[in-house]
Amino acid sequence: MTDDGTATGLPAADFLAVESLLSSRERLKLAEVREFLEREVLPHAAGWWNREEFPHRLLGPLGELGISTPTRHGYSHLFHGLAIAELARADASLATFFMIHHDLFVESLHDFGTDRQRALYLEDAAALRTTGAFALTEPEHGSDVARGMETTARRDGGEWVLNGRKRWIGNGTFCDHLLLWARDAETAGVRGFILDTTLPGFTATRIENKIALRTVQNADIELRDVRVSELDRFPGIDSFADTNRLLRSSRIMVGWVGVGQQLAAFDVARAHVLEREQFGRPLASFQLVQQQLAQMLGNTTASLALMAQVASLQDAGREDMPQAALAKAFTSARMRETVAMGRAMLGGNGILTDRRMAKIFADAEAIYTYEGTYEINSLIVGRAVTGISAFC
Repeated sequence: MTDDGTATGLPAADFLAVESLLSSRERLKLAEVREFLEREVLPHAAGWWNREEFPHRLLGPLGELGISTPTRHGYSHLFHGLAIAELARADASLATFFMIHHDLFVESLHDFGTDRQRALYLEDAAALRTTGAFALTEPEHGSDVARGMETTARRDGGEWVLNGRKRWIGNGTFCDHLLLWARDAETAGVRGFILDTTLPGFTATRIENKIALRTVQNADIELRDVRVSELDRFPGIDSFADTNRLLRSSRIMVGWVGVGQQLAAFDVARAHVLEREQFGRPLASFQLVQQQLAQMLGNTTASLALMAQVASLQDAGREDMPQAALAKAFTSARMRETVAMGRAMLGGNGILTDRRMAKIFADAEAIYTYEGTYEINSLIVGRAVTGISAFC
């Protein structure tokens, strides 16, 4: 086997060698990440998923990999994206946890935190000694949360009193801190707070019965007169527009998750058709099977090449929200097609999580929807190319 898990002598799913654009330092680090995931994650991911169990024991070793907010430590955006893709290739739930914690919570500390806040929280969060979450979505407001946010923050001397509800908060059942978004009851502006989850009045309840990303611990959050110090407010946040930097980057990272899911589906499907015999010969020898593999590879390669160009724009500081929206919409749509073809190629085995493909297939549905649905992202792109907003 090669270091990316493909059979020796066969081309990798990175058919256009995007990884070769990395520096030698980055390629070595990515190989280290792959080896860690192959050893510590792949053998166990289906079990965690089946049991809806988060692998807390991995936090220390994952922190020791040293890939928290990598672009702040001399790595390129391409490396960052490929690292996320490798996490998703091993387990989309783990990639989702990582993005919530590092690309939203830790990045928020870098972007919006005061010197005091960074001194208090950043080192432990980057090393995963503490964990964070990002509490924006509400029970009645997902795509329209910018306009419809109902959670309120009322100033009371040196404190803020928070009331409201949040929903689908990844890591919300166990995190130490939340970046919580609320509407200022006096000015109607948007405020951001670092919220200690042990504060009185804070309740987190796990959302159960999910069919996707079951390892991710999503929570319903309720806030009843939770009092937060003014010192734990992000002073640089006073409107929803201030979230755009975070959401743009997060949307791009979900595009990389879509790449990772396709890499995983291709890995599993190719291995299966090379090993499985029907009518006296390997499935891989049939024309229709080879055509489907080629289509899966084409989808994956197109997604990977698109995301590599977005990473180049990020390195130059030229990426924008429509580009992020196109990246997320395109890769998630190609992902949905790719994993469906892969699931069908495994036949009955394609519905078993211990064969990986059923889990990949189910997780794809959540990825297709989160960080902006396909439709919402398409409308963002449509507005950019026509100059006309079609949002209701």
